Amino acid sequence: MNQLEYAQANANADVLNAQAASAVVLVCEHASSEIPHEFNGLGLADEHRKSHAAWDPGAASVAEHMAAKMDAVLVAARVSRLVYDCNRPPEALDAMPAKSEIVDIPGNRGLSDARKAERTKRYYHPFRAAVADALAGRPDPVLITVHSFTPIYHGRRRDVEIGVLHDRDTRLADALIEQAETSVPHVVRRNEPYGAADGVTHTLREHALPRGILNVMLEVRNDLIADAAAQAKMAGILSDWLTRAIGSARAAAC
Repeated sequence: MNQLEYAQANANADVLNAQAASAVVLVCEHASSEIPHEFNGLGLADEHRKSHAAWDPGAASVAEHMAAKMDAVLVAARVSRLVYDCNRPPEALDAMPAKSEIVDIPGNRGLSDARKAERTKRYYHPFRAAVADALAGRPDPVLITVHSFTPIYHGRRRDVEIGVLHDRDTRLADALIEQAETSVPHVVRRNEPYGAADGVTHTLREHALPRGILNVMLEVRNDLIADAAAQAKMAGILSDWLTRAIGSARAAAC
């Protein structure tokens, strides 16, 4: 059994459009709010189980539409980031957070090293393997992670609508920012509402930076993708924008 088969056989990696022709690999680490039954909802109140604390609302649908439009593979997490946040390394405090913004997660309080290690083995390693195999199966791949963020965080309104996030490698982010004014009818900003210093670029660091792969993380404010029509529309905007930017970034490297 290879790494991808191992990931698909386990609990936390859906691989869509695996035979896609494009070099693009889309990743949605916070695609699902699912909390396996054995965790008893992590002790969360019902109102929080579908909130942005548990997942990135709308991101999975946007990523699926993008995968279809760009003929790209998509690797999406099957369980809530509160069970394990696949955009964090095992040693990160917020890989299995005891609190997310104002939401307490009783089921993550006081986790033993053994229980953390079990979740890491069950959820993080299969997801990581699926992303690695998707990238390995494509020559000159491009890694794009797709997220959404809440309009109000700790009581403060965020006016940014789409964030273009990057780590040390700025090539694709630069191309996107350069084309944003003519390509995107939204407020676009670099490294907002988060940036590398907040620990959100783990997937980029783990899979793209060591290999020099073009990469970027996209954050979309979730009130802009609140229904199916809005999700499809946003996916079209992002796909067209990315296609142009990837072309520009590759041309600049020649």
